[in-house]
Amino acid sequence: MLPARSSLFSDIGHLLRWTLLALPVAVVAGSATAFFLWSLDEVTKLHWQHPWLLWLLPVGGVAVGLLYHHLGKGSDKGNNLLIDEIHEPGGGVPTRMAPLVLLGTLVTHLFGGSAGREGTAVQMGGSLADMLVRLQRVGRENRRLLLMCGIAAGFGAVFGTPLTGAIFAMEVLVIGRVQYEALIPVLIASVVGDATCSAWGVHHTVYHLDVAANAGSHAPIEALMLGKVALAGIAFGLGGRFFAELTHGLQRGFARLMPYAPMRPAVGALIVIALVYVLGTRDYLGLGVEASPGGQVSIVAAFHEGGAAPLSWLWKTIFTAITLASGFKGGEVTPLFFIGSTLGNVLGVLLHEPVALFAALGFIAIFAGAANTPLACTVMGIELFGAHYAVYFAVACFVSYLFSGHSGIYLAQRVGVSKHGGGEHLRGSSLREIRSVASPPQKEPKDAPQAPAK
Repeated sequence: MLPARSSLFSDIGHLLRWTLLALPVAVVAGSATAFFLWSLDEVTKLHWQHPWLLWLLPVGGVAVGLLYHHLGKGSDKGNNLLIDEIHEPGGGVPTRMAPLVLLGTLVTHLFGGSAGREGTAVQMGGSLADMLVRLQRVGRENRRLLLMCGIAAGFGAVFGTPLTGAIFAMEVLVIGRVQYEALIPVLIASVVGDATCSAWGVHHTVYHLDVAANAGSHAPIEALMLGKVALAGIAFGLGGRFFAELTHGLQRGFARLMPYAPMRPAVGALIVIALVYVLGTRDYLGLGVEASPGGQVSIVAAFHEGGAAPLSWLWKTIFTAITLASGFKGGEVTPLFFIGSTLGNVLGVLLHEPVALFAALGFIAIFAGAANTPLACTVMGIELFGAHYAVYFAVACFVSYLFSGHSGIYLAQRVGVSKHGGGEHLRGSSLREIRSVASPPQKEPKDAPQAPAK
C-alpha cells in the first residue's frame, strides 16, 4: 500500500530541509579539516627536518596552556563539551574553540608531542556548527542535531571515512544506543564534509590487505580463526581500557602535582623528552602514521612482519597519555590506531596468523573499546580495508567493546545499556559520574580541570 500523499511530501520536505541545514555545516567543517590536515602535514615535516625542535616542547606547552587559561573559557573541555551540549544544551560551544584547538594541535606536533588529530577535527566541526546555529537561529532540537552534524563532518573528513563519521556521531553519545533521529542529517554532513575535504586536494593514507583473487566476496568463517580474533579482541578491549584509565589518572596526577594549569604541559614535555633519550628512539612522537626519517615503527609499518617491537603499543600508550593528560592538544584516535596496529602485529606473530590482518583488527578494535563505538569501528574497517574480512572486523570490535568495561576516552558519554546486563543503576549516568562513585572524591587544586557543566 502506497503511503499517503501528505506523508510522502512530509518525508521529501524533511530530506530537503535537512540537506539545506546540514550543507553549510559540512562545507565549513570539511574546509576547516582540509586546512588542518594540510597544516599538520607541514608542521610534521618541519619537525622531521629540525629534530632539535623537541627541546622546545616545554615552551610550546606553556604557550598553549597560557592561551587556553586566559582565552579558552571552557574550550579546554574539548569533545566532552560537545557531548554534554548535545545531551543538555547549556552555554553553547564557544566559537573560539576552533582556532584554539587548531593552533594548540599544530604547536603540539611541531615540537614533537604524541597526539592525534580526530579531537581537533571534531571540535572544529562542532564549534563551527554551533556558530552557524546561532546565525541561523534554529530551535533547541535542531541545534542538537546540527552539533552532531559538525561531529560527523569533522570525523568523516579527517579520516576519509564518511559512513563511519555518520555512525560515530550517532553512537558516541550514549553507550549501547544509536541516535537514529539524526540519521539523515549526519549522513549528509559526513558525506559532504569528506567530499569537501577531498575537493581541496587532501589525500588520506591508503591501507591494503592482501586478498586472493579467487577468495570470494568474504573470507570463509573458520572456527579456529574466530577464536583467535575473539582472543585478540579481548586484548584490544583491555588495551583501550588501559589507555583511557592511564590518561584520566595522569590528568588527575598532573593537576595535583602542578596546581597552576598552564605549567602542566611543561612537566609532561620534560617527561616525554626524557623517555625519548632513555629509549633512544623518536618512533613514539607525533601522529605515527608514517615513521620519521631514521625511524622504524609506525602504523603503516605495523602491517608488515617486523614492523613493530613487542612493546611498541605500550610505549605509544605511555607517550600519548602523558602528552594529552598534561594539557597538550590533539586527539586520541590516531595514537590508538598506532597502539592497536602494533599490538595486532605482535598478536599476529604469536597466533601464527597474517600480521596485516591482525594489525587491521587492532587498528579499529582498540578504538572501538576506548570510544565505545563498535558499530562505527566495524564500518571503518570496511571503508579502510575492504569488506572481505567484515565478519572478523565485527567480532574484534564487539568483543573489544565488551571487555573495555564502563570506561572510555570520552567521560561525557552516558550509559544507555549496561555492557554486562542488568546495571539499571548505571542507566543515564555519564562515565564521569561512574568514575566519581568508584573512586572516593579528592580535593582538587584550584586550577584542576573541572567536569563540564550539564
